[in-house]
Amino acid sequence: MLGRFGRLLFSLAIIGIGVETLICSYVSSHKVVPVIPWLPAIPSLAYPVGTIFILCGAGLLFQRTLMVSSITLGFVMLLSGLAFDVPRHSDLMSAPWRTNVLEPIAIGCLAWLASGLGDIPGWLHRTSRYLLAFALIVFGIAHFQVLTFIASMVPGWIPWHWFWTVFFGVAFIAAGVSFATGFLQRWAALGVGLMFALWTVTIHLPPVLVTPDPDKWSDVFIVVALWGGFWALVHDLRDRKDLSLGTGSNQPHEEANGPIA
Repeated sequence: MLGRFGRLLFSLAIIGIGVETLICSYVSSHKVVPVIPWLPAIPSLAYPVGTIFILCGAGLLFQRTLMVSSITLGFVMLLSGLAFDVPRHSDLMSAPWRTNVLEPIAIGCLAWLASGLGDIPGWLHRTSRYLLAFALIVFGIAHFQVLTFIASMVPGWIPWHWFWTVFFGVAFIAAGVSFATGFLQRWAALGVGLMFALWTVTIHLPPVLVTPDPDKWSDVFIVVALWGGFWALVHDLRDRKDLSLGTGSNQPHEEANGPIA
């Protein structure tokens, strides 16, 4: 149930990102999708990209379209992070690098890893794991870089702001190491998903209920996508020896031990 719920959240969040992209492009005529820096701005690019997000998000809900939707979404997200934003932000540890580059890359990796695709190429599987591990470690380091700022985002009714900021920073780094080494990845995915779930409810969702700011809605959709993606990944890790036990085999447990009830 956790895996299905996570995949549903992930799919709905991607649809939400696509719908918001189309609405913002139509209402404000604003370039909400970055383009390659050495080319002139192309505001109309937002329309096909938003449509792709909607179609991919919907396609993740159906087995027949799962593979093409996962592969397409992963490459679009990776392209958005690497080709569109890396040339603009050269500082690896800057806030734009974390949000504009690593967040879409992380979502793209989750699209490949958490889709339950049994025949994903081995090189893509390993690359996704390592990119995801890298993103998580950078997210964790950022908690110590801007400790005061992140602590200020914790709602006032929650005690020990600095403690939770440090705790989640360490948790991010530990999860990144887990994905990089292949050790306890199922628990890492479960914990990171739980973190994003808590942040959705306590930090990101309350502001959009007061002020319909497009940027804040984007934050909600991104955090929900990460929440759902990591929980969907828990289901996939349960079926793969190389992820859950680090043995290096890509074969599902069903092939060795019979079907899982």
